Amino acid sequence: MADEPSVPVQTPGVQAVRPGTSDAGGERPTAADARPGFGWVADGGGGVSAAGILGAGHHLPLRVLTNEEITRTMDTSDEWIQSRTGIRQRRVAAEEEATSDLALPAARQALTRAGVAAADLDLILVATVTPDHAFPSTACVLQERIGAKRAAAMDISAACTGFLYGLSTAEALIRAGSIRYALVVGAEVLSKIVNWQDRSTAILLGDGAGAAVLGPAPYGFGVLSTYLGADGSGGPLVCMPAGGSRMPTTPETLRAGLNTFRQNGREVYRFAIQIMGDAAEEALSRARLSPADVALLVPHQANYRIIEAAARRFGFPMDRVWVNIDRYGNTSSASIPIGLSEAAGAGRLRRGDIVLAVAFGGGLTWGSAVVRWL
Repeated sequence: MADEPSVPVQTPGVQAVRPGTSDAGGERPTAADARPGFGWVADGGGGVSAAGILGAGHHLPLRVLTNEEITRTMDTSDEWIQSRTGIRQRRVAAEEEATSDLALPAARQALTRAGVAAADLDLILVATVTPDHAFPSTACVLQERIGAKRAAAMDISAACTGFLYGLSTAEALIRAGSIRYALVVGAEVLSKIVNWQDRSTAILLGDGAGAAVLGPAPYGFGVLSTYLGADGSGGPLVCMPAGGSRMPTTPETLRAGLNTFRQNGREVYRFAIQIMGDAAEEALSRARLSPADVALLVPHQANYRIIEAAARRFGFPMDRVWVNIDRYGNTSSASIPIGLSEAAGAGRLRRGDIVLAVAFGGGLTWGSAVVRWL
């Protein structure tokens, strides 16, 4: 039987072409040649061998809120906060600043460092639990503000693990050949959902944004493994009870403080101590690496004692662990991309270095990733 003629595959938003040619019979189209919309035609209609972080950026609000300032309105002390959390201060967005306002400069810095134009992005993912609006998504707001007219855009709600969920999603789509460049952002203005009378939570949270541009990477570089998980039975442990369709915002929910961040600190701590180590171990196993191969651990910045416990489990000295919780507090989905951006900018991540990122968050969710830095 004669071979059937090959048929070009139509990718949504991109003009169909025969593998390896353009519609004019020349080279395959570049990202700039594609029509607006989701999708990129890879060589032969297939994927690429690897996807990596081409550049990272971050942005923090100007306002610094110290522990000493908090003690003026709350029954606590700087010593009590630092001894239990490791936090000295945190950043707080201005009244008029929304999540997209923090995401914008972080995204621009990541694009500049990556050498990728916003117009060439195929996908924007924004991980956040404090979106500008219920809809449109903050990703769509950011898409318009950076001029990424051909990019698909959506938000991810996985709390503190959100950035790693986005990283894993973008990496898989790039390797599959569905897209070429993705912008993954973690951004939060948690100060706007904090109950400033609740000592157990108000001292923990801060505002900020981090971003990473992902694209094709040489074989053996980029994202080597990811691991994601969730346990919905733990949802009530970290939540904001009101404000959704289950419990719409009313004067009664506002008076009861149900529109603010809540957590069961003791149970979350117990969960985090175990899952941070388990998730890191799983990602290393999938990458066929050992803790000795890791140049830098970038953990979610929830509590210094949790970070120390994760480091001890793998025998990491603290100089191989990126820590900024003392300066920024817990920035939820922004903490890992902020850490990656800071570490790269400080020269702590060089080409070929293995970086291990691990997080846990509301949901409950958890995730980890092993990356060979480009």
